[in-house]
Amino acid sequence: MQPCAEGYCAAACLRAGRGPTATGARAVTCRSVSTPRERIEHASLPALTWLSRLPRAIPFLAVLALMVAGILVPGWGWVLLVLVLLFLVWVGYLSWPTLDRTNRIMRGTIVLFVAAVTVTQAFPRH
Repeated sequence: MQPCAEGYCAAACLRAGRGPTATGARAVTCRSVSTPRERIEHASLPALTWLSRLPRAIPFLAVLALMVAGILVPGWGWVLLVLVLLFLVWVGYLSWPTLDRTNRIMRGTIVLFVAAVTVTQAFPRH
């Protein structure tokens, strides 16, 4: 058992059905996070909390700006596209269990599109 730090593992334990347990007057504890998904969710919580505090347009505009710059910058612009691709895969992975089939197809298509643009920019035909 490990003590919950700022409630992070308590949420993961509740979601996994293990639940935190109170041990008398001591701090609330829970079993250590075990699955890869739970570890990634646990590690992502501070970044997601920060992102959720931003106005909704800011992440969208940041991704859009990186995409445009990645397409327009010759040579190393593909690095910016890789950053966008990693961000989209990360957010997609975290939201995947809550999405229905249509949204999963849309997110997958967007990731494939960005991957195709990235490969095209990284290895241009001359």
